[in-house]
Amino acid sequence: MSQPREIPGTDEVVEALRCDDPGRACTAFRETFARLRAEIGRVLVGQDDVVEEVLIALFSGGHVLLEGVPGLGKTLLVQTLGDTLTLDFTRIQFTPDLMPADITGTSIVTEDPASGQRSITFRRGPIFSQLVLADEINRASPKSQAALLEAMQERSVSAGGETHVLDRPFFVMATQNPIEQEGTYPLPEAQLDRFLLKVLVPYARRDELNEILRRTTSEVSTKASQVIDGETILAAQSLARRIVVAPLVKDYIVRLVLATHPDGPFQPESLKRVIAVGASPRAAQSLVLTAKVLAMIDGRYHASISDVVRMAAPVLRHRLVRTFEAETDGRSVEDIVETVIDSVPVDPERTDPLRLIPSALSGEERGP
Repeated sequence: MSQPREIPGTDEVVEALRCDDPGRACTAFRETFARLRAEIGRVLVGQDDVVEEVLIALFSGGHVLLEGVPGLGKTLLVQTLGDTLTLDFTRIQFTPDLMPADITGTSIVTEDPASGQRSITFRRGPIFSQLVLADEINRASPKSQAALLEAMQERSVSAGGETHVLDRPFFVMATQNPIEQEGTYPLPEAQLDRFLLKVLVPYARRDELNEILRRTTSEVSTKASQVIDGETILAAQSLARRIVVAPLVKDYIVRLVLATHPDGPFQPESLKRVIAVGASPRAAQSLVLTAKVLAMIDGRYHASISDVVRMAAPVLRHRLVRTFEAETDGRSVEDIVETVIDSVPVDPERTDPLRLIPSALSGEERGP
C-alpha cells in the first residue's frame, strides 16, 4: 500500500484545476497528466496507448478491464499506478473459491472484555480501498464477480442492513486472460457494461523487449514516486464535467451508439446480421466523458469528433455482442467498430458519410 505524503505544489494544482479560467485549468491538467505519465514510464516500458487509456478512465471516474496474455505487465501497470498516487491500494486475487464476503467484508460478533456484552461489528473487506486491482477476475464465480461489480456501480457496499459508502476517488482495474478458458467464468454482458473501458494489452516490440531485459536483469531497480493525490484526481474529474461538447459532437455520439443497435434506423447495411446486442446508453455516456478527458490532455476546453473516434474502440469493444454468423465469418469486434465509425456521417445533413482517417489518431478529418 502506498504511504501517503504531502506532495509539493498540490494546493496550487488543485486551485488551478478548479479555477474559472478554462485555459489555466486545462494547462494545469495537461502538465499534471504529463508528470504522471512520465513517472509511470520510469517503470513500465512501452504500452503508451494502454497507459493513456487507463489514465483517461481514472480521470473520467470509471473503471477499466485489462485483457492480455500473461506476462505483458498488466499487474505491474496497476501496481505502478498505485505507487504514483497517494491512494489506498489493495489487490484481490480472484480464484474459484473466492466468496463475496472475501471482497466486501463480513459481520462478526465481538465481545466487550469489560462488560461481557456482545455486539455485531462489520469488518471491512479489501474493496474498501481507493485503488483496487481485481486480478484475473474471470476466475471467480459469478456470485463473487457480482459482489465486486455492485460496489463498482453503486460506490457503496450493503451488509448487515447497513450501507457503507466507499471512499472517493474509487477506481477498479480488473485483469483477465483471453486465452485460458478452463476454470474461468466469463463476465456476462450486463456486468461488462459496468466497465468504462476495455483495454487490450499488446505484445512488446523489439526495442521495448530489449529495454525490459535491461531493466529487469540487472541490479538496478526503479520504483515510481508519488505524483498526485486524491484531491487532485477529484478536481480533475470535476473539470472534465465542465468541458464543452458541441451539439454536433454529442449528436454524432448518439448516432454512433444507435448504429450498433440491430435493425435500428442508423445501422449501416453492412452490419445487418452481424450485431446481436448493441451498445447501451452507458456507451454514449462513456464516449462523452472520455472525449472530454482526451481534450483536456491536449489542453483544449472542448471535445472534438476526433476525440470520440479515438475512444470508440475501448468504449464499444466489450459492449457489442456478435451474432453466430459474424463469429463464423471471422468478423472481429474491432472490425465492426471500425465499420460503424466509417459509416456514420459526422454531419447528419450530408447525404454521404464524412469519413475519418482510419487511425483517427491525428485528429484530422477529410471528405470522402
